[in-house]
Amino acid sequence: MQYEELKQLYDLPFFDLIQRSRKVHEAHWPENEVQLCTLLSIKTGGCSEDCSYCAQSARYTTEVEAERLMETEEILERAKLARENGSTRFCMGAAWKGVRDGTKRFDQVLEIVESVSELGMEVCTTLGELGEVEAEKLKKAGVTAYNHNIDTSPEHYTKIVSTHTFQDRLNTLRHVQDAGMSVCSGGILGLGEKTEDRIKMLEILSNFNPQPESVPINSLVPIPGTPLAESQGVDSFEVVRMIALARIAIPDAKVRLSAGRKQMSEELQALCFFAGANSIFYGDKLLTTGNPQSEADLNLLKKLGLEPQKPNPGQGAPAAEGTRPLEPALG
Repeated sequence: MQYEELKQLYDLPFFDLIQRSRKVHEAHWPENEVQLCTLLSIKTGGCSEDCSYCAQSARYTTEVEAERLMETEEILERAKLARENGSTRFCMGAAWKGVRDGTKRFDQVLEIVESVSELGMEVCTTLGELGEVEAEKLKKAGVTAYNHNIDTSPEHYTKIVSTHTFQDRLNTLRHVQDAGMSVCSGGILGLGEKTEDRIKMLEILSNFNPQPESVPINSLVPIPGTPLAESQGVDSFEVVRMIALARIAIPDAKVRLSAGRKQMSEELQALCFFAGANSIFYGDKLLTTGNPQSEADLNLLKKLGLEPQKPNPGQGAPAAEGTRPLEPALG
């Protein structure tokens, strides 16, 4: 979808917008299911990047302490526990600028992915920038989806990160798609951006070919010590609008109600599910910030008559439509 079309939808009266998104949701996701995902930080802190929102940057003084890459057996134990608690996708995040083939840590990651993929769960990783070779090896090892958020619009991106470019993000996502993995990519609300930036972010995501398999909508959790520590966040109705807009723009994607959910009431979460969200991070922690308790999540789903989605570890990436350009580019 193009910006003007998305802007017209965004400007609709609130109830008109969510009625439209609900119709799209029911047409593409009629099963009343929610995907439960568990996110584990397998290597925390000490990152060389300067993302203004991130507690894991080595450039900022936060309560997050740098840690080494976790051992495979410990990660496997956490993955098994997540599976027993109902999670169908296990996401592993590492605070790195990127990974490079031929390094010890990348070999360790491949070993970890191979082990986790044998548990019958969908496997997602977020490891920073990827080249073609790294993407192909992760796919072969068993990665189902790769998370690499674009965060905001290209124009606003330069105000929150200086150690890489927006085009760098797009290049990694192209390598992920070319390797046959699904793309998990979304944005963060509350970075000091304007409404136009949020709509441009969704315009870019909706014009991926193929479109992302999942789209996390994060609300900034301000972290003391980071440049965005004093951010005031975003209005609750804005979160629902962006969920609804994402559902309409990318109808076949799982729209994930992601970071910031701990601060949401059950009623607000229910409204987000109605507007089109059908995936959540499930468990006690999101990388370095808190998350609602698992039991509370299951109770909420039960109240709403929603069921956990079953795992599909063998799923293929969405198919491209027509002819793709050889390189992603800003337009």
